[in-house]
Amino acid sequence: MTIDFLLENISVNKSFGGWHKQYSHQSKTLNCTMRFAIYLPPQVTSGDKVPVLYWLSGLTCSDENFMQKAAAQRVAAELGIAIVAPDTSPRGEDVADDEGYDLGQGAGFYVNATQAPWNRHYHMYDYVVNELPQIIEETFPVSDKRAISGHSMGGHGALTIAMQNPERYCSMSAFSPICNPMNAPWGQKAFFTYLGKDKANWHHHDASELMRRATQFIPAKVDQGGNDDFLTEQLKPESLIAAASISNYPLDLRVHDGYDHSYYFISSFIEEHLRFHSEHLKK
Repeated sequence: MTIDFLLENISVNKSFGGWHKQYSHQSKTLNCTMRFAIYLPPQVTSGDKVPVLYWLSGLTCSDENFMQKAAAQRVAAELGIAIVAPDTSPRGEDVADDEGYDLGQGAGFYVNATQAPWNRHYHMYDYVVNELPQIIEETFPVSDKRAISGHSMGGHGALTIAMQNPERYCSMSAFSPICNPMNAPWGQKAFFTYLGKDKANWHHHDASELMRRATQFIPAKVDQGGNDDFLTEQLKPESLIAAASISNYPLDLRVHDGYDHSYYFISSFIEEHLRFHSEHLKK
């Protein structure tokens, strides 16, 4: 049985000469049906295999937010980059959930949960690092050249996943990431629930901790809105800057006055991020 057969195509839309497609599939890693979106640029019609940017979205989002709001397809089509956007968590009637928007379905935090009942389904780290790229690379005309980016909770995921797997990614970037989740309410709630009370198990999923101890470097770009309501309490970019200064990490982090946490901010700077990734994907 091929992976193609296991994928169910939900929608197809032509965009800037390429194609935006949605698929669902049964995930062995997450033990549920998952959905992802992929943008295939026009270069694939000539038989070229193109590199892939994986996009991880934030709290309450799905695969649809970035594809519909970020205005990324035009530049991706020019540069010949595919974009893959998975959902933000496992979903389904039998999947554990919480009444809060910042935990449970829509809030997987890109970790492998070790605590019941979450450990039955919540293995977003393994899904993003292993299962999803295998499906993408065996099904679509893409290469194994990968970059990763994300927003907020997804920015946290992009940075931590890339730094834990430097051999798998050419570059990493983030918009408004949760930079120091061990010391932020969102991160503390999620880590305690998914990973347990032993904070020694939290360090591997904290971008500032990983960057401070890093010995292998991936080009990193981070943009943060200066008028972000979550800036001080939840996001803490100053922690990432301090960590980079300790390890001499090649981090380009900019704070933009007047911008908030929304897709208005993301769409304003997504072209710069795509060109940044394209430079490193083509090396």
